[in-house]
Amino acid sequence: MNIYTYIVLFFVGLVYLVQTISELLNVKNITTNIPKEFEDYFDKAKYEKSQKYLKTNTTFSLVSSSITLIIQIVFIVLGGFNYVNDFAVSFGFGNIVTGLIFANTLLLVSEIIKIPFSLYSVFVIEEKFDFNRMSLKTFISDWIKSQIITLSIFSIMFSLILWFFTNVPNLAWFYAFITAIIFQLFLTFIAPIAIMPLFNKYTPLENGQLKTSIEDYAKKENFKMKGLFKMDNSKRSNKSNAFFTGFGKYRRIVLFDTLIQKHTVEELTSILAHEMGHFKLGHIIKHMIFSFVSTGLMLYILSVFVNEAWLYKAFLLNSQPIYAGMVFFAFLYSPISLILSVISSYFSRKHEFEADAYAVTTYKHPADMTNALKKLSVDNLSNLYPHKFKVFLEYSHPPILERIKAINNISQKL
Repeated sequence: MNIYTYIVLFFVGLVYLVQTISELLNVKNITTNIPKEFEDYFDKAKYEKSQKYLKTNTTFSLVSSSITLIIQIVFIVLGGFNYVNDFAVSFGFGNIVTGLIFANTLLLVSEIIKIPFSLYSVFVIEEKFDFNRMSLKTFISDWIKSQIITLSIFSIMFSLILWFFTNVPNLAWFYAFITAIIFQLFLTFIAPIAIMPLFNKYTPLENGQLKTSIEDYAKKENFKMKGLFKMDNSKRSNKSNAFFTGFGKYRRIVLFDTLIQKHTVEELTSILAHEMGHFKLGHIIKHMIFSFVSTGLMLYILSVFVNEAWLYKAFLLNSQPIYAGMVFFAFLYSPISLILSVISSYFSRKHEFEADAYAVTTYKHPADMTNALKKLSVDNLSNLYPHKFKVFLEYSHPPILERIKAINNISQKL
């Protein structure tokens, strides 16, 4: 090994250490006290179950991340990238195809290594806490379809970026940046139509009080959408959620069937008023802009380092193919990615408060809004007392008690 290898291992270990500290502090922050806001929702047994769920998932996360770290270190130290590169080169193709074989081999092996962890998470942990409804057949089908989609999308983007860095190195990062934006916007439109239906069944929400309530609210707020849909999440999990897909007038509202079963019309409309708030307040556009800027920054930094000999020495590779440098850069970029993630999460939490306020002030059902949030927390066994460092590092949504407090403050002014 050399000094550059030690620097890489330091960065990899640093990210692992920060995330591990976050997990340990979070599980240590558990309290047996049921907050007064949840006294009518959590009984003692259910609350203890939510704490056990957190502890179990934390232990699993620490074990799986530790094993992954060890595999990464051993692979780097033993010169594993040389073996993969030799395998890719042995086919005798040009730079682009060889790069695809190299990168996709690493990606596929990484996904295969994750399979035991995913199986344990779904069929042991989620099963133990009465969440899992997925069969092994569905798990296998989902995995195969997701790999085909992931490898296909990754291959297109990787080959385009590799072509730019090979043929127009001076402006490669800019061309790659424009391509990434176009591709991301394309996926935003195509995913609801061509990708998501491969995993779940989406049926138009039947006529009734719920559909009328949502459509009336959307019309009042001048919110255009393509349609209201129900998703058969119950074939995989008991957990509940709702989300928007698409962009512009092609936006679709999707509700989990498990969500509809557990909430009143007013609660569901409050949840969707919150989601509409994200669009009306420009949060989606702001998030996309931040994502674009982050992508541009990453590609520019990549252009600075991709031809540096020390980058290849750090991973003990005997040659300097650009496609390998693109993969190696991801390791060095991980601390920057973590920092950008923290910044993104901060603004995301801020936007959640704003969307809550929008829903309460426009739909004017604050009690139903808080009831919906409480039910979601109980049904999903959410952690009511996350540690501040965990929230700072990872939470895209504010802790539930903070959201309830903010909504109550707004409702007093209505």
